[in-house]
Amino acid sequence: MSGWSAKRFWQTATAEACDTGFTVRLDARPVKTPAKRPLLLPTLAMAQAIAAEWDAQQGLVRPETMPFTRAANSAIDKVDPLRDAVVDEIANYGGTDLLCYRATDPQALIDRQAAAWTPLLDWAQGVLGAPLRVTSGVIPVAQPAESLAALRAHVAAHSAFQLAALHDLTAISGSLILGLAVARGRLTGAAAFDLSRIDESWQAELWGVDDTAAEQERQRREAFLTAERFFALCG
Repeated sequence: MSGWSAKRFWQTATAEACDTGFTVRLDARPVKTPAKRPLLLPTLAMAQAIAAEWDAQQGLVRPETMPFTRAANSAIDKVDPLRDAVVDEIANYGGTDLLCYRATDPQALIDRQAAAWTPLLDWAQGVLGAPLRVTSGVIPVAQPAESLAALRAHVAAHSAFQLAALHDLTAISGSLILGLAVARGRLTGAAAFDLSRIDESWQAELWGVDDTAAEQERQRREAFLTAERFFALCG
């Protein structure tokens, strides 16, 4: 939605059922995406959440305050037309998953990562059918082709709207396993985000956190939790 802006011209934003799902109307005018496609949504809950974002606008419309609208636009304008490429992009995180790359020292950090991450890799093996290899350091380790294929199949099973959320869950955390764990209800978004930040938390404990880093961390966390909420709105 870069460069898009408008002033409020409507009195009321409402969520409504339509022939192909749900939509949002600004008075009698249906909302469209930046690419001028109809904003057709999969659930009433999502339509209501988006309508609330539009109703909250005063004066100049601020897209940065409308995360659900932006996510739905992305699903319709970007994910759906390029579905296979998006599935590949998300699935590729399985080949370099954060949970597979462990510290070489100190032992306390090694132990903390193992306690937090190994149960999730066990879950990936048992539930997702995707055992992954673990290594120490940053040198890439090749993952089993069968595991990567299984992970891609799990990603591909999602709708375009779910993929929009799963993309953010995976990209922000650096872990497809964490993203899928949130999508499947294995973890809450808050727990998954904390698990993705073990290295950063360790460094903060040692050296402290400056204001800039804290604000960046807050923004990443909020984006991650927003993706979790949008995934839940997909139904």
